[in-house]
This record gives sequence, C-alpha cells and structure tokens, in this order.
Amino acid sequence: MRYELMLPHQIRQAIAENWPVALPLGVLEYHGEHMAVGMDTLAVIKTLELFEKERDVVILPPFYYGAASYAVAPPEGTGSVQVGGNQLAPFGEELFYSLLRVGFRNIHAIIHHQTENFAAGMPTDLAFKTAGRQAIFRFLEKQRGEGWWGSETMADYYAGHAAGENFFNWVQVHPLMPAAMNGKYPFDHAGIGETSLMLALCPEAVDAARFADNTSWYTASAKDASAELGDKGVAMIMDHLRAILKA
Repeated sequence: MRYELMLPHQIRQAIAENWPVALPLGVLEYHGEHMAVGMDTLAVIKTLELFEKERDVVILPPFYYGAASYAVAPPEGTGSVQVGGNQLAPFGEELFYSLLRVGFRNIHAIIHHQTENFAAGMPTDLAFKTAGRQAIFRFLEKQRGEGWWGSETMADYYAGHAAGENFFNWVQVHPLMPAAMNGKYPFDHAGIGETSLMLALCPEAVDAARFADNTSWYTASAKDASAELGDKGVAMIMDHLRAILKA
C-alpha cells in the first residue's frame, strides 16, 4: 500500500503484522541523451510496484534528492541535482526516527545509485545507513532511558542476536541490484543494463531516437538495450526483494 493513501486503521494493521516498509531512495542524474534523469529512482519504484502485487508492503513516497554528484557530467543543461551526504544524514535520521515512533520495525531504504560500491559505501547510501543507526539509538534511549543496553533486561541480548532478533535491523539500506547479480546482468550507467531495465519497467523514460546524440563512453552500449534483457534483470531484482522484504 502507498503510505500517503493509508488510513490509520491500515497503518495499525501494517504495524501489527510487521509489514515491510520500503523507501525508494535515489537521485536525479544525467543518464545520457536517451534516458530520463530519474532512472535510478524509477527503477526502485517500478520494481516495488511489481512486488506490491505479490505481498503486503508499505511503499513510502520516493526520495529523489540524493547525492548524484557531478562525476558523470556538470549540471548545466544536463539535469543532475546534487545534495551532499552531510545534508542527507540529518533528514534521514528524522525520517527514520519518525517512522519508528509511528510503530514500524521493518523499514528498508532501497537504492540504485553508485551501488557497484555498496559494500564500501557511497555518499547517499552511507548517509542513510548512518541515519538509520542514529535513529535507532535515539529511539531506544528515549524509549528505555540511558543505560538501556547495560540493564539486566538485556541479559539475553547475544542469545537473541544469534537467533536473528536484532533491533538494529529495524532500519536497513539495500542496493536494488545485489552483488549476486554481478556477472549475470550488466551493471553500468546509462548503458545496455540500465537502459534495458527502463525499457522493461518504464519505457516512457527512454527515447531510442536520441541514442545517436550520445557521445560518452558509458552510453556506447545503450543502443543494444532491449526490454527482453531488462525483463531478465527485473526477475533477478524481484528475487532479491522477496528475500529482503519479509514480514
């Protein structure tokens, strides 16, 4: 369900049943002359819309204003919008803290931007990872008081942790395309891989007539994209979403 359309009794049901809450997280960034600047975020939104048909999930309004950076192209005339990680982290903390206060304990931000470096982290995902941890610590301290972890009520912490009970999992950040997809689907920027995803998920975001206007190395393979290839990538992404978005 879309969070902005939910009624209070539906929110209470989602909390009681521990539905996953998904934040489509991304950027507005130049993706060549042939593709929409919102590609990274659109890929998350469109796959979550498919997931929504299979399972109960709360989909938050998407956040497009991540750290695109100007590494690909300067913003003038190309459309890239840059908001630095230092500005994103406070926003993310307030958002996650608020969602925890609402009652959600199964919160996931999903990103498709610079995630070939997800293990080490890049500005947007690092900002939201930090924000999630800060929000959890802040929430637990408010809820349980200082010294909450050291109290006798937490004596079974490590046993519970080993059993998978970990309140630091209340907020998680994931790449849309997991590392397991490496070598199985092209990971690129505005090339055959991303263009094929858009052809499969959001064809209105691609204008094949503009392929010839591209002059960058990273767009050279875009002309070979197809919806059929994109469907293969979508299938792998859906398997990933099924694995991480569980009640």
